[in-house]
Amino acid sequence: MGLTIGVDIGGTKIAAGVVDEEGTILETHTVPTPSTPDGIVESICTAVAGAGRDHDIEAVGIGAAGYVDDKRATVLFAPNIDWRNEPLKDEVEQRAGLPVVVENDANAAAWGEYRFGAGRGHEDVVCVTLGTGIGGGVIIGNKLRRGRFGVAAEFGHVRMVPDGLLCGCGNQGCWEQYASGRALVRYARQRARATPENAGVLLGLGDGTPDGIEGKHVSDAARAGDPVAVDSFRELARWAGAGLADLASLLDPSAFIVGGGVSDEGELVLDPIRRSFRRWLVGSHWRPHAEVLAAQLGNRAGLVGAADLARQG
Repeated sequence: MGLTIGVDIGGTKIAAGVVDEEGTILETHTVPTPSTPDGIVESICTAVAGAGRDHDIEAVGIGAAGYVDDKRATVLFAPNIDWRNEPLKDEVEQRAGLPVVVENDANAAAWGEYRFGAGRGHEDVVCVTLGTGIGGGVIIGNKLRRGRFGVAAEFGHVRMVPDGLLCGCGNQGCWEQYASGRALVRYARQRARATPENAGVLLGLGDGTPDGIEGKHVSDAARAGDPVAVDSFRELARWAGAGLADLASLLDPSAFIVGGGVSDEGELVLDPIRRSFRRWLVGSHWRPHAEVLAAQLGNRAGLVGAADLARQG
């Protein structure tokens, strides 16, 4: 199959990109994200038409944030869009006149990294996105593993702490409450409140109060050596590495690929994650260790992965 289009549905914009068999984006077209579900479907089709205007397109892949059924056709539930059992594949196919594959956005990003990014050369990889929450995807034996009902790899809602912090999903103690971008900001605010004398740089980047600290402030302050910011990253890394160790016990991949906004800080966060992973890995001294790698495609991963999954059929 030749050229396909990948679609990334973001909070503010919908991006469609023409992608070739080597994972190269040849053309993009973006439109604002509407506020209504019907409007989003129309805008997806507008973006697809705009991107593919000058190309011979064979299929479309859509990355959707939410639960996608095992047939890769229906969005069962989307947390940020009022989609419940939304027949997205049929709706876009009817309007766009092209075959459509719908995939969870984190799965699409994982597939993109596996095919064209940090996962090249590996047959068994687990991708973990450390962003506002935690998402991910599993490729075992060169195949994307979606589970019987299509909703596998929701890593962020593995319970790390029984009766722990309340999560937005309604459960308590979910991993994303301890190893996500939100968790990083919470750690920094708590520590700055407890020891403001150690958070001079961090507090100075915001409005001078702990409540004014945002994620970017923590990153900038940590690079400048602010003790509270550095310690906050270490706490996040401790939890992230422990979670990867648990996933290694379950899935035994050859590599973990860490993406998402938190991973943009590179070795500032990846090195302590690796140390924590080794610390918590069962039988660490007697077994091979999976590599812990930085994602390479950035925010292109989901679009490229969705396009390639459409090519796979």
